[in-house]
Amino acid sequence: MRIGSGYDVHKLVEGRDFIIGGVTIPYEKGLLGHSDADVLTHAVMDSLLGAAALGDIGQHFPDTDEAYKGVSSLVLLQRVKELLEENFYLIENIDATIIAQKPKMAPYIPAMRENIARVLGIQLNQINIKATTEEGLGFTGEGLGVACNSMCLLTSAADYRYDDRSYEYQGASNGCAGCSGCALKNK
Repeated sequence: MRIGSGYDVHKLVEGRDFIIGGVTIPYEKGLLGHSDADVLTHAVMDSLLGAAALGDIGQHFPDTDEAYKGVSSLVLLQRVKELLEENFYLIENIDATIIAQKPKMAPYIPAMRENIARVLGIQLNQINIKATTEEGLGFTGEGLGVACNSMCLLTSAADYRYDDRSYEYQGASNGCAGCSGCALKNK
């Protein structure tokens, strides 16, 4: 199993849509960025790429590339899913926290979960999204920006054995924690 963490932050500005988790939320400001600046989806992508040791979103989708200007972050998330599949990783779960003073996120979280689950091809119970404020403190508390943290757990498809009916988890391919002497390996 592999754990990944991701963090993203974007400045709030006038004249931009406020998009988080692929949901456009009515608000007087939006997030500034090269793409749609979807802070949640960016943090999720970085946690997935980090767990798989595949770099980060800046490496795969640089803000100097015009191909990504204004692009939906859900399109980028689809490419991250493809990278995980190419490297035989399965998503166990994702847990993310949006940090924003305003607007209230709770009404939009179900749609955010559905969007991310749909793109990644996972079940709703594999993605959790929550939101918090910073009680008026810091740049998020002052309404200057929005931040997001994400954690994920991946497993490698190489750690599963198929027996004509189902998959069974076999543990890490080299034994527990990569050692060759794990007693569980011989069971």
